[in-house]
Amino acid sequence: MPFMKGPAPIRRTLKYLESGKLILKDRVQVFSINYNNFGKHHEGARDFIFWHLPQLQYKNPNVQVITFRNMTPTPFIRCYYDNGEDLLIDIDSQKKEDILRHLISVVGKSKKVLQTEMRILQKIDNPANFGYGCSRHCFCEIPGQVPCPSVVPLPKHMRGKYIYSKDT
Repeated sequence: MPFMKGPAPIRRTLKYLESGKLILKDRVQVFSINYNNFGKHHEGARDFIFWHLPQLQYKNPNVQVITFRNMTPTPFIRCYYDNGEDLLIDIDSQKKEDILRHLISVVGKSKKVLQTEMRILQKIDNPANFGYGCSRHCFCEIPGQVPCPSVVPLPKHMRGKYIYSKDT
């Protein structure tokens, strides 16, 4: 397989990309990271870019991700928000795990928000759901079902008041 060549080809598999833990808040528009190719205090930033940046890009398709190499004496991350503000995060001499953990706590969505979004997404995607906020307003819109009683009256044998009035 040609995509399994190069350093750490596992980074290009779909399973690896989907396992990313960092999902940025909706307000983040641009994520930039500055680092150098040399220097011991830039090693964590290089490892973060090598292992976690593909997952970050996959999980956040609406966020522009920029890397600047060999332009700064110390590594840092800057996040630009939609209201014009920016957040500067110092990652000097930190390991890739520490950087990831810090980013999740500062600019990442919380577990509670992620669970809520997943629950809403599951409710919307289910074709069996109907009502306000779903793709179908009424059960009668599903093909093969009884038409809506507000549009077409139900036959008398399906209405309770006619069945029970015969017995008395």
